[in-house]
Amino acid sequence: MSEIDQGLTEKQKNIAKILLDVAIKLSDNGTGSISVFNIGKKVSYDNLFDSDIKPFNILDFPRRFEIVSGVDGACIINPDGLLVSYSAQIKKCKPYKNYGCRHSAAYTASLNNNLVIITSEEDRKVRVFKNGALIMQIDPTEKEVKHKTKEAVSLLESCGAGTLGTLGASIFIPTFGITLIPGIIIFGSSHYVLKNIINLVMDKYGKETK
Repeated sequence: MSEIDQGLTEKQKNIAKILLDVAIKLSDNGTGSISVFNIGKKVSYDNLFDSDIKPFNILDFPRRFEIVSGVDGACIINPDGLLVSYSAQIKKCKPYKNYGCRHSAAYTASLNNNLVIITSEEDRKVRVFKNGALIMQIDPTEKEVKHKTKEAVSLLESCGAGTLGTLGASIFIPTFGITLIPGIIIFGSSHYVLKNIINLVMDKYGKETK
C-alpha cells in the first residue's frame, strides 16, 4: 500500500473522534485549545510547566482529557491515544498567514504527517490541520454538528488523513472549501481530491459522480 492510500486504523479513528468531540465542546464554550495527534514525525516541544498528571489514554478517560485540554499549551497524543503532555509549547513555530500564535503552532505541529485539531477563542471554530494544510473547519453552532463527528472522521480518513494530507500543502488554499455535511467544510483545490470526497458521500446514497 502506498503512502497516499494509507489511512487511520480503527483505533486511531476512535481517537480522532474523541479529539473532535472535545474540540467542539471547548469551542462552543469559547475555550481555545490545540490537540496534536502525533501519528507522523515526533513533534518537538517544551512543557510550559511541570505536569502533575500521569499520562493516560484518552480512549479510557475522555472526560479527563476534556478538562486538561483547556489548560494553556498543546495536548500531545501518541498514535495509541496516550496523552503524553497537556502543557506543550511547540518549538520553532512557523507563521500561518492572517492568524495568530495558536494557529501558527497548529500549522507547525501538523507538518510531517501529524493531525492537529485547534479551537479558536475568537470565532469559536474548530479547524483541522494535516501535513501543513488546513483541511477541515467545523462550526459548533451548526445544529446537530456535535452528532456528526463520526462522519467527520470518515472524511478525514478517506480524504484528509489518508489522502489530502499526504498530497502536500501546495495544492491547498484556505479560501476555498466545500460543505458536504452542514457545519463541516472541507478545504482543497484539487479536482481529483474533491471528486473523491463527493464520491465518498454520494456512495452512501447509492449514487456516483460522473
